[in-house]
Amino acid sequence: MATDRTKAAANAIGLLKADHRLVEELFEKYETTKGGAAKAKLAQQICLELTVHATIEEEIFYPAVRSSVEGDMMDEAYVEHDGAKMLIAELMEGNVGDDFYDAKVKVLSEQVRHHVKEEEGRGGIFAQARKAGVDMAALGEQLAERKGELKKSIRRNGIPQPETRSMKGAEVRLGQPV
Repeated sequence: MATDRTKAAANAIGLLKADHRLVEELFEKYETTKGGAAKAKLAQQICLELTVHATIEEEIFYPAVRSSVEGDMMDEAYVEHDGAKMLIAELMEGNVGDDFYDAKVKVLSEQVRHHVKEEEGRGGIFAQARKAGVDMAALGEQLAERKGELKKSIRRNGIPQPETRSMKGAEVRLGQPV
């Protein structure tokens, strides 16, 4: 018999919201964790979950709902994902003891909270897609299947290098903090 949580995750929006809650919990744990090894494990889990989530949204959800969403909201979502991917890449290349590591996790958390608010909020991407009558059950099945494939691949090969869709990879110079 399906639980309420399983039923909620059976549709696209429920699955994506469950991902949001999981990542929010991981960020909260990171903020209260003291040990370096434990923080490193949490940061790795955050990067994994966000990588999988962004991938299924970009490959499946966003293309399916794009025509239902008004204005620049979809373009902004891609740019927000890419900003998060830049921080994920920094975290994956760094170590917990590095300068700015905790600050990068904190800023990533803030960016994700903002992004979630725009997706889940009144008039947000989810509400507009639901209002347009997008088949969330079928979309949820596709998302769940792809999510399973990605997690299996990551277990075998590790988290892939983030790929941006809206940023061109402009080079920047690393200066000294002032």
